[in-house]
Amino acid sequence: MKTMLGCYYFPNYHTDDARNTEFHGAGWSEWEVVKQAVPRFEGHDQPRIPAWGYTDEKDPAAMAQKIDAAADAGIDVFIFDWYYYDDGPFLNRGLEEGFFNAPNRSRMKFCTMWANHDWVDIHPAVLKNYPLLYGGLVTPETFRKICKLHIEDYFRRPEYFCLDGKPYFSIYELSKFVAIFGSVEGAKQALEQFRQDCVAAGLPGVHLNAIVWGKPIVPGEETPSDPGDLARELGFDSTASYVWAHHSWQPGPTADYLPFRDGYFQFWNEFTANHPGLEYYPNATVGWDSTPRTRADQPWTGCDGYPFGCCMINNTPERFKQALKEIKTQLEESSQKTKFMTINSWNEWTEGSYLEPDNVNGTGFLDAVKEVFKG
Repeated sequence: MKTMLGCYYFPNYHTDDARNTEFHGAGWSEWEVVKQAVPRFEGHDQPRIPAWGYTDEKDPAAMAQKIDAAADAGIDVFIFDWYYYDDGPFLNRGLEEGFFNAPNRSRMKFCTMWANHDWVDIHPAVLKNYPLLYGGLVTPETFRKICKLHIEDYFRRPEYFCLDGKPYFSIYELSKFVAIFGSVEGAKQALEQFRQDCVAAGLPGVHLNAIVWGKPIVPGEETPSDPGDLARELGFDSTASYVWAHHSWQPGPTADYLPFRDGYFQFWNEFTANHPGLEYYPNATVGWDSTPRTRADQPWTGCDGYPFGCCMINNTPERFKQALKEIKTQLEESSQKTKFMTINSWNEWTEGSYLEPDNVNGTGFLDAVKEVFKG
């Protein structure tokens, strides 16, 4: 069975998002954070410059370029980091204006990962001062709105990614999700109601995926004592990871690619051994460098936590290609029914983990994906 490949997509690279305009001013996107990055240690390649220019993802033509490059490399689906707070959506224009109107959108599937974490002011950050802007702890009514929007719009689009015919919907932070309903049982009932509403709307159901991780990264994140047990108790169909740093955090100021990789493989093997029968979709991470999200006038030691923490070095296309090969081989040799894996990420430019071509590696990371998944 062909291994399916999903790639996380962080949609903060379009201008005129209402919240960003209110907070940062007109015309702002996270490209401004990319541009202001500075080297923090000897040999540090910052700022990174996008080979395609500072494109606006809400432009269908710009999104079409991304779709073609991803599809040509063998990527099957963009998993959009999807934001919705009590007062409405955030960062949705790249998907709803760019992707939905791209002339070549049929080449690529899409799905959503509800990024239900707190949104704090780290664009860029002042050391140890991370004001909360939008809270991830929404109301049960907001979650029902999220379900309704997906059922009535997203899930009915022919490009929506499905497993066994069921639309794939992922939730990023399990602890916050449970807190919405006050108990594990309440959260479980909400997910079951989501399933029932999908069936009532004529859909075959919904495939519910939980992101599992060990170490919180962004300020305000929480992690349960055993995310696999919690995902099973809540009734999720599968689990996945977002980035290696969630499982393989290294002490600063810099750490080689290989310890990140090896620590992740240790997590993967232990997780699947401790949770037999619970599907887990492994992750390959391109890199890790959150220094662009720190203000240049702030001290950086690499030991002060996100985004002032450890920076991955020596994450070359060749090493990434080898990691892809090893993950794909291990997944295909496993007894797991669904052969699906993810990459972090298409465009986490300010976390140093992106496939889009730049001034340092060109198309090297995309070429690595293509060589592994398309020969």
